[in-house]
Amino acid sequence: MMKAAITTKAGAPLVIEIRQVPIPEVKSDWVLIKVKAFGLNRSEIFTRKGDSPNVAFPRIQGIECVGIVEVDPSGTYSKGQQVAAIMGGMGRSFDGGYAEYTAVPLSIVFPFRSGLPWSTLGAIPEMFQTVSGSLNQALELARGETLLIRGGTSSIGMLACQLAKSMGATVISTTRNADKELALKENGADYVLRDNGSISNDLHKLFPDGVNKVLELIGTRTLKDSLKCIGFKGTVCMTGILGNEWTMNSFTPMGDIPSLGRLTVYMGESKNLSKALLQDFIDDVEKGNITLNIDSIFKLDEIVAAHEYMEGNLAKGKLVVVL
Repeated sequence: MMKAAITTKAGAPLVIEIRQVPIPEVKSDWVLIKVKAFGLNRSEIFTRKGDSPNVAFPRIQGIECVGIVEVDPSGTYSKGQQVAAIMGGMGRSFDGGYAEYTAVPLSIVFPFRSGLPWSTLGAIPEMFQTVSGSLNQALELARGETLLIRGGTSSIGMLACQLAKSMGATVISTTRNADKELALKENGADYVLRDNGSISNDLHKLFPDGVNKVLELIGTRTLKDSLKCIGFKGTVCMTGILGNEWTMNSFTPMGDIPSLGRLTVYMGESKNLSKALLQDFIDDVEKGNITLNIDSIFKLDEIVAAHEYMEGNLAKGKLVVVL
């Protein structure tokens, strides 16, 4: 038997209950992982509320985890190997990382070696996959370009700033809170803009011709204004929905998208993350080249409080649960 946090039905955080359940059996081409830590993600709020399609309850949530291999019938990984697992249906199509053990497809398992604490490692998989995929694959950010990060104080926004700076970009980051402006500067942002929902005029005072790229993390609430911020053949990538709104009341492509402007989205999967990239990133964190923005660390028994904290928008960085 194992301890697991089970989302019993759609609803508020209290629908998550700690229970003793059987350790999952391992199918062919699957791996049983002893979970050491996992990061919390806002998409898990939507799943818990019943807004993720095709999710049946009860369900053990969790779209990512880090831990050690317990059983691998394929022999690909030995018992005790450090691994991360991410996406691929975790916590939605099948039970995920909110448990002492999780069984996942071999295809979404990524081995690594690190001396970092599990509380740090637990913050990495989904956050790094999202940032790396958004900057490199969706935005194709290049040295010398200007990048606007809309939602800069989120864990994704903070990491995106660091990686963009390491790639040679100029970064403009936004926050709604004046008290967080210094933190964005200390994180590497070249410019900080206060975001009241409309920043395009202030942006154009700094960059009259607009910016090359925009990483939109707030979502549909600010998307139209972000499109006004790009210059000639600029690109906006919507990756986040911090604004908690999936749809827009109205959108006119030939009016809201500037001529020759580009709008894309990034909804990364495990296939967007390579084993080498993950190990390189972990090494950079271990060497101190990258600083992870971790807000709070919870225990599995505190999962309801963790969801309340996340849903209340109280976090100033990544939330991690350790087992």
